[in-house]
Amino acid sequence: MRRFSQTYLLIIFVSGLVLAMSSCTMNKKITYFKDIPDSLYLAALQLPSLQYSDPAIQPNDLLQVSILTLDPQVNTLLAVGNNSTYSVQPGSSNSPGSPTAVTGFLVDREGMIELPIVGKVKVSGLSTSIARDSIHARVALYYNNPVINVRFANFSITVLGEVARPATYIVPNEKVSILDAIGMAGDLTIYGRRENILLVRDSLGQKQTIRFNLNSAETFVSPYFYLRQGDMVYVEPNKSKIASTDAVRTRNISLIATGLSLLIVIISRL
Repeated sequence: MRRFSQTYLLIIFVSGLVLAMSSCTMNKKITYFKDIPDSLYLAALQLPSLQYSDPAIQPNDLLQVSILTLDPQVNTLLAVGNNSTYSVQPGSSNSPGSPTAVTGFLVDREGMIELPIVGKVKVSGLSTSIARDSIHARVALYYNNPVINVRFANFSITVLGEVARPATYIVPNEKVSILDAIGMAGDLTIYGRRENILLVRDSLGQKQTIRFNLNSAETFVSPYFYLRQGDMVYVEPNKSKIASTDAVRTRNISLIATGLSLLIVIISRL
């Protein structure tokens, strides 16, 4: 009986040791930017400056163009194009998973938008600020001191995989980082692989892919840190999530538990 008690205590000790080691390993995998020292309370960690560039307008983008002049009637006429409604991919920052309709001017295959009175203006390949200046130059031919504003109406980011709210999000701000996108999706679940976040980008008809390691502060200096219109972010499940849905693993655990019980019975009778 004494031998049984010693054996039983040994099994408990080994099991506890394995669980403790697993817990330490898991903690390292779920911590963001773990390479930033805990001692940074009085001095900031200096990282190389990341140059941000405005996203370029592409065919099939939707633009909201606001044109204001001194004549209210002209303003009403110029705003007609912004009332054109288009459907975008399901999901939005306000209602994930539901269809979203946005209004604006559609950029055609030639990269042009057609404005009332002004006519067609080429905007493809331009940033919204440069497109604004180009439209201003055209409108200024007809009206004095116009005020122009141009922004994306369908700047969307898709976040899939192990996040709280996977969906396509319509973003009002063009300067969106990988962390902003994950935050909009409600952060990663405990099963998400923080060291292997996949970004898929459509650039000039080709797919670009890049990986992020959110355990490392190097994420902040990645040239892909800021996202572009239409980017897709995918969070892979870790081994624990895969194993939890594996029927074979569940069966193996049952067999191991049965074997341990049988072993304890045999030892107790020696």
